[in-house]
Amino acid sequence: MPHYLERHLQALFGSLGQLYRQRVNTLLTALVIGVSLALPVSLLLGLTTLRQATAGWDGDARLTAYLKLEVDDDAARDLARRLRGELAGQAELTLIDRAQALAEFERSSGLGEALALLDDNPLPAALVLTPAGPADEAAVRDLSQRLAALPQVEDVQADLDWLRRLNALLELGRRAAWAVAGLLGAGVVLVTGNTIRLAIYNRRAEIEITKLIGGTDAFIRRPFLYWGLLQGCAGGLVAVLLLLAVNGFLAGPVRTLAGLYGSGLQLATPGFLGSLAVLALGCLLGLAGAAMAVGRHLREIEPT
Repeated sequence: MPHYLERHLQALFGSLGQLYRQRVNTLLTALVIGVSLALPVSLLLGLTTLRQATAGWDGDARLTAYLKLEVDDDAARDLARRLRGELAGQAELTLIDRAQALAEFERSSGLGEALALLDDNPLPAALVLTPAGPADEAAVRDLSQRLAALPQVEDVQADLDWLRRLNALLELGRRAAWAVAGLLGAGVVLVTGNTIRLAIYNRRAEIEITKLIGGTDAFIRRPFLYWGLLQGCAGGLVAVLLLLAVNGFLAGPVRTLAGLYGSGLQLATPGFLGSLAVLALGCLLGLAGAAMAVGRHLREIEPT
């Protein structure tokens, strides 16, 4: 066991020495790997931030049932009282009578003087229903159908369609981010593999001599695997630094925008565990690229 660990330590420090001697190429490769890792992670964090911003909107998905003009305020109050009993625990119901509807329209439209010229109030009473708890699309659709079937109701509008479209867009963005992550991950493997391939050919004579004196494939393969692992680790570290830099660059404007809307929204960050995951992913991709290159090209070198 001590000899086994000693051989691995020798391969590790030997690979570190090779990377240091080729530090410019090592830095460029690490930057390529870092950008390839940071881009999809940034997209996923951005989608996470957007989901956090819209997480509380589900409860605001409301139904508005507009009553017919011939339904007076007393009939509207009776209907509201009956529906409150039927929908207890399912939704919160608010009645907006015709006078309240007109006052709200005057306040929001600024057409108070024009509306004062009308002989009659042209706006109907309305029932506003807010689902209890997170909005369920099927439940809201069923409630909308129940309201539309009432003889006093003229029209029902559900505020859930825009939310469904938003969730569909977020899901599309999430899948696109994962697709980009897969493509860039494959690119990291290929970049690392190509770097290791060049290193193998540059040390072809050394590999042939090692095989002539009895060096095993495992012994020859070991430093190249460590080389790929260290390159991937360096790329993962660069990715973490890039993510922190982007977060620091955008945190101020996002905080200002959230303050203007009275929101506590903050950018999603990878955190400590997420940073470790990015670092580990870089190591694994680098190791995979090295293993692919070594397994293919080392067999082609035989002493003559």
